[in-house]
Amino acid sequence: MASAAERSKKLRVLLIPFFATSHIGPFTDLAVRLAAARPDAVDPTVAVTPANVSIVRSALNRHGSAGSSMVGVATYPFPEVAGLPSGVENLSTAGAEGWRIDNAAVNEALTRPAQEALIKDQSPDVLITDIHFSWNTGVAEDLGMPCFRFSVIGFFSMLAMRLLAATVANDSDSEEVTVAGFPGPKLRIPMSELPDFLTCQRNPDGFDLRKLDQSRKRFHGVIVNTFLGIEQPYYEKFILAGYANRAYCVGPLFLPQPPAEANVGEPSCISWLDSKPSRSVVYVCFGSFATVSQEQLDELALGLEASGKPFLWADRADGWLPPAGWEDRVGNRGMLVRGWVPQTAILAHPATAAFLTHCGSSSLLEATAAGVPLLTWPLVFDQFIEERLVTDVLRIGERVWDGPRSLRYEEKTVVPATAVARAVVKFLEPGGTGNAARLRAQELAAKAHAAVAEGGSSYSDLRRLIDALVEARAAAGEAAEQPQ
Repeated sequence: MASAAERSKKLRVLLIPFFATSHIGPFTDLAVRLAAARPDAVDPTVAVTPANVSIVRSALNRHGSAGSSMVGVATYPFPEVAGLPSGVENLSTAGAEGWRIDNAAVNEALTRPAQEALIKDQSPDVLITDIHFSWNTGVAEDLGMPCFRFSVIGFFSMLAMRLLAATVANDSDSEEVTVAGFPGPKLRIPMSELPDFLTCQRNPDGFDLRKLDQSRKRFHGVIVNTFLGIEQPYYEKFILAGYANRAYCVGPLFLPQPPAEANVGEPSCISWLDSKPSRSVVYVCFGSFATVSQEQLDELALGLEASGKPFLWADRADGWLPPAGWEDRVGNRGMLVRGWVPQTAILAHPATAAFLTHCGSSSLLEATAAGVPLLTWPLVFDQFIEERLVTDVLRIGERVWDGPRSLRYEEKTVVPATAVARAVVKFLEPGGTGNAARLRAQELAAKAHAAVAEGGSSYSDLRRLIDALVEARAAAGEAAEQPQ
């Protein structure tokens, strides 16, 4: 039997996120929250490829000086992928070649060897892995350690995609599908807005939901960056349908936010917001990796100009320049920022009236926690599904465009500037639909903060998770000591 000293040592947790900023950030947040909840008992390490270390460091810095001291960082080599230059290891830097990152991540022959070597070298007590790396349950099992899965996507989308997989298989010729057995309002989605892996396997080397479901019984539990206040019916159905043995709602993981003094300096965009009236600015951001055509960026720029409303636009498109004379015409009414912006600080600013967003899960959570209503413009993967949570269920936002849409880049309709301007003006007009959406968003914000406060649902689930991690380690140790 293990000695008392050995059993009382810190729980070493290794977390392995997918190669995307939108995954690495929440994984790092989870590591910080685990360590902060039980600093005497949990020793987490986030494992990424070398080019992604700076993203972990940046996420740790957002938690203040304590972040870096509580969480370790380990590296393993990114696989050699044809068509990707050396050092391109993240969807945010891959541009139009992002599909190569996706395919490499789920390719067991390419990615498993380096991850397995890392896990053996680190020899953690518990492994927390991303949804893309389904083989890590087997690696952990072979090494006698428990494995948990962490999802940055909420239960609404996870449940919808699993139910849709069966629906589409039985009705693949329809232009629109209704999700059978889905809680709440009927969920109807055009086939053009569904991820490829749910439709006709257009990309057979990509993500495979079947592999994930085949491995689910080997996971000790599913951890999700969400809170019950927005997803309880979908959480309950997910468990009832057998998609997870145990689940832990631990979000929003970026809450509680560190004191303002923990951040060094003030970005110019925050100073710019300080000069604007309360609830007057539309914040525009399409996330960290989805590609938007130059023609569409031009129309968006002209639409924001025509709206006459103040806007703050975080643009990550390489090589795009606004239409001639646009910046002079907009003047100080609008601000275009290239690259990274402090999104949670922008959303929390009193000048921010609405968020024009791609409906990424993290962006939805951040807007919800800030009580900011949404103008929706989904682009890829589950974002068209997530949009329904915003517009049909929570009713905290409206679509920018009701015309033909597709998540496939080559099939996308360019949304005209007139539609952009019309959506922004309508949403921000006094007494308009944006006001009602804002009131509902503010109610959800109170629930989000209550969830992570002492005694809240996410606060309690985080501690329940730590207990489960400790118990799983103990059970694994006892199993290893049994005579073979």
